[in-house]
Amino acid sequence: MTAQASGRLGVGIVGSGFIADFHTRAFRGVRDADVTAVCGRTEERVRRICDLARELRVGDPTAYADVRDMVRDPAVDAVWVTTPNHVRVETVRAIVEEVAAGRASLRGIAIEKPLGRTVAEAEEVLRLVESVGLLHGYLENQVFAPGVTRAHELAWKRGAAASGTPYLARCAEEHSGPHNGWFWQGDKQGGGVLSDMMCHSVEAGRFLLTPPGVSADDWLTPVSVDATIASLKWSRPSYADELARRYGAEVDYRSRPSEDYARATIVYRNGDGDEVVAEGTTSWSYVGAGLRLTFELLGPEYAMSVNSLDTEAKVFLSREIAGRPGEDLVEKQNAEGGLMPVLPDEAGAYGYTEENRHMVTRFLDGAAPAESLADGLQVTRLLMAAYLSAQEGRRVDLADPATAEKLAGFVPDVAQGTWRSGR
Repeated sequence: MTAQASGRLGVGIVGSGFIADFHTRAFRGVRDADVTAVCGRTEERVRRICDLARELRVGDPTAYADVRDMVRDPAVDAVWVTTPNHVRVETVRAIVEEVAAGRASLRGIAIEKPLGRTVAEAEEVLRLVESVGLLHGYLENQVFAPGVTRAHELAWKRGAAASGTPYLARCAEEHSGPHNGWFWQGDKQGGGVLSDMMCHSVEAGRFLLTPPGVSADDWLTPVSVDATIASLKWSRPSYADELARRYGAEVDYRSRPSEDYARATIVYRNGDGDEVVAEGTTSWSYVGAGLRLTFELLGPEYAMSVNSLDTEAKVFLSREIAGRPGEDLVEKQNAEGGLMPVLPDEAGAYGYTEENRHMVTRFLDGAAPAESLADGLQVTRLLMAAYLSAQEGRRVDLADPATAEKLAGFVPDVAQGTWRSGR
């Protein structure tokens, strides 16, 4: 039964990895949608996501190995694309070709971050989707995280309304490294931690500096980017060897490292004509309880802050207890003993539930999501400007037309396998 007939949205998830798992769990909090299909290249993983959906009662999905077959399924009204970065464009192209040929009837498409490994790829994804008139959403979960959205709302309502707009946002995401080998490969992923996680921090910074209900593109004009990247931990010989043991010879951080640390400072001109700043810091070299997300917003007489590890629940395990490695307390968990934070609902805390609820509601209503692929393209431009800044050791002027021309065809050295930290 289609969405028009049932009033519910049938969602097909393309990809069967870590993020597909998060989205499936998040659908427990979405009342008017079902996971009706899952597509992936590994049968075992696809079956696992399908079984999870049935276990959580968020759908009874059909398993597919080919995305073209999946989108032809009349039970699929919208597609969530969670495939790896290096197959993102070909995945979207296949979906769009089926829609254009009339073999698939979709209401919308939602695509995980980052939109592309380069500006050219992000532009191609947006062009393809718009060519068939699909509603589109950019799956940036952090701008839907309840702690972030509520604190943002109050800072603007109580603080900015009384003393003026905020002028500084600080956003950071840190953990000990990705789950899958392709993330560590610059050519497949598009870079290192800057490409993988700075996309979150950049968009969260834009969100925090923008009034609620206003488009960041309308409120903020990018002025400049200054960035630094480095391989602080994983290119050290012992850790490079550990990556090779873990993922195979394709992950070679002795000769082809990607950055595991990135910092970027983005200057904007806001809608009042004031200069404002967003600072982003990301790393794969953080050693702590697990994934740590922090957000700050500062204004003339107010401030807000969020830390994902300041949890409502904690567990203490003494040295007498030897636990097996896992991630049952927090994502990217680094220990099984001591005083550990517990995140009861990671999908909710990180924003996946509200993100999916928003996308489903907008697609059912025939309305454009607040976070669209145009936002994803802007983020990609800023990420490439950050790579260019770090690569050339200078502040990049975003008001210069020559910069836009250069970024249009720019591929970072990290993605080409020619970058070396400290050179």
